[in-house]
Amino acid sequence: MGFLGIDTSCYTTSVAYLADGQLVERRKLLSVPQGKRGLRQSEALFQHLGNLPLLLEELSPQLGRITHVAASTRPRPQEDSYLPVFKAGETVARSIAASLNCPFIETSHQAGHLWAGFWSAKERPRENWLAFHLSGGTTDLLLVRPQVSQIETLGSSLDLHAGQFIDRVGVHLGLSFPAGPSLEKLAREGQRGKITIPAPVRGYDLSFGGPEAAACRELERGADPGDLALAVILTIGRGVVKVITRALEEYEISSLLFVGGVAANKILRDYLREKLEHPKFGARLFFADPHLSTDNAVGVAVAAREATLWKN
Repeated sequence: MGFLGIDTSCYTTSVAYLADGQLVERRKLLSVPQGKRGLRQSEALFQHLGNLPLLLEELSPQLGRITHVAASTRPRPQEDSYLPVFKAGETVARSIAASLNCPFIETSHQAGHLWAGFWSAKERPRENWLAFHLSGGTTDLLLVRPQVSQIETLGSSLDLHAGQFIDRVGVHLGLSFPAGPSLEKLAREGQRGKITIPAPVRGYDLSFGGPEAAACRELERGADPGDLALAVILTIGRGVVKVITRALEEYEISSLLFVGGVAANKILRDYLREKLEHPKFGARLFFADPHLSTDNAVGVAVAAREATLWKN
């Protein structure tokens, strides 16, 4: 069986082909004008429609072997979850499936991230897991049951998402949007403990609106850019650790998967390992490969394969 996956998120157009261990993928970042903090949905949708034919042409050797076509049709696996950008991938995927007379499989962008994480970690959930999806549009603590379509949101962000916090402070520091990789590079020049930004949580929910304001005040006071960049990353880490440690105790689960673009940050990964793999908690941490932490269609193709295997 050959699975074609398509994902059209807010800032990346992605396609992937998966069959018998063979994986071929292509993706293209959307273009954001210098100095801007994002794109309108209509702007992103227009770019996706231009990118998809070009990316699919690069997969042309595999297209004749497709037996199933899948697309992420919404951000989360919830009925009220919707963003127009996903219509680009869904429309093209449905058209390809109809032309090939093969099944079309719907999944969500979030489920795609989870399956990309399990794929790269070489794990298949056979028991309940905890997962944290950290990105520019998501800061979700999730309970993932063995059939990954069963995802329960335990907590989220009360205001800004983790990636938005990074991007907004990054733009204030003069970095290009999206600012994640540049801010991480800058943070490597900083000293831990020079600046501490509060990391408020409420239950399983995090908040980054206050930390963003605090970071801006530090910048106005003349804070060292490297110290501030490092403080931003560690603020996210402290907030995540606070909610995770509570969940570990309440749900008696030791396996944790981190996915999403923010989770690709090595400074953040090292901090989470330092705190959560401590014998006090005994957690087993798994991270998607950095290449598969950011938006991709690999997880969409894997999700389609798993749904088909589960059904059969």
